[in-house]
Amino acid sequence: MVVSDFAVADPFAQATVAVQDVSVRYHVPSTDAAERKRRVNPVVRAARTVLGNDPKVTVRALSGISFVAKSGEQIGLVGQNGSGKSTLLRIIAGLENPAKGRVLAESTPVLIGVNAALVPDLSGEENIRLGCLAMGLTPAQAETAVPEVTELAGLGKSIYLPMKTYSSGMAARLRFAIATAANPHILLIDEALSTGDAAFKERSEARMQRLRDGAGTVFLVSHAAQTIEETCTRAIWLNHGRLVLDGPAEDVALRYRKWAWAIAKDKPDDAKAIIEAAFAEREQTTVRVEDGHSPRRYTSRHARPRGASNPRTKGR
Repeated sequence: MVVSDFAVADPFAQATVAVQDVSVRYHVPSTDAAERKRRVNPVVRAARTVLGNDPKVTVRALSGISFVAKSGEQIGLVGQNGSGKSTLLRIIAGLENPAKGRVLAESTPVLIGVNAALVPDLSGEENIRLGCLAMGLTPAQAETAVPEVTELAGLGKSIYLPMKTYSSGMAARLRFAIATAANPHILLIDEALSTGDAAFKERSEARMQRLRDGAGTVFLVSHAAQTIEETCTRAIWLNHGRLVLDGPAEDVALRYRKWAWAIAKDKPDDAKAIIEAAFAEREQTTVRVEDGHSPRRYTSRHARPRGASNPRTKGR
C-alpha cells in the first residue's frame, strides 16, 4: 500500500463529502455449529437451544474506510454482494451510525428510495408531488417539476395508476426521477439505473450529467461494473468491507471485472494476484478534521462536531 505524504492544495475548494476512518460492525445470530461449540458452558448452550437464541457473531461490514468526494464527481461503488456498498451509502446518508469514524457532508445527501416518502395507494403523479414536497420544494416548485419528472421516469399511462401496481423496476425509476427533481448537491443511487430500458438509461445519464455540471456529487452503486465504467468519473472497489482501490472509473472497474471473472471461472490464484496488486497500488487517504474558520461549513452526518469542521486530505 502506498501512503502519500502530500496534502491536497486548497482542500476546502471542492470537497462535498469526507468519510473519516469509518467502520461498521453488526452483531447477528448464527446457526454455525462451530460457534455453538465455542460455548463452553453446556447449560448456557442448552438454554439457548431451548429458547431459540443462536449465538451472536460479529460481521464487519466496513473497516477503516476513508476518502473525500469532490464537486463534479460521479463515484461508482463496485464489489460483490456483501462487500459493503449499500452500507456505505446508508452511512453517508446518515441513516446508520458507524461503530468508528464519521462522515462530514457539505449538504444533506439524498438517497434514492429512502428520502422520497411515497405512498403505494397514490398514483405515480400524486407521488411526484408528495416526494418533491418531502424534499423541501414549495407547492409551486413541485407542480412545476411534475412534467419533467414524468418524462424522465418514462412510465407512460402508468404514471396515473397507484404505485402498488408498479413493478420494482418501475418504482425505482420513479424514485430516481423524483430524487433528481430537487437538484440535490449530493445524490446517492443504489442500483436504480439497472432497471430501465435503453431510453431510460440515456435520459438518466443525461440527468446525472446535469447534476455534475451543477457542481454536484453523485454516488452510484451497481453490480454491473460496465455501468460504472461507462457513466462514472471515479470508482471505489470494496471487498468484505475493505477499500481495495480508489481511482479513475475505467481503470478500477476493469480491474474489478477481471477479478470477478477469475472468481467466476474458479481461478483463485489469478483472483488473488489481481486483488493483491490493487491493494499494493492503492494510495492511502487520511482525512484530518480540524475545527476552525473555513469558506464552507461541513455537517457531521452522525454526531455534530463543535464549530466548523474542515476536511483535509492526504493522498486522493
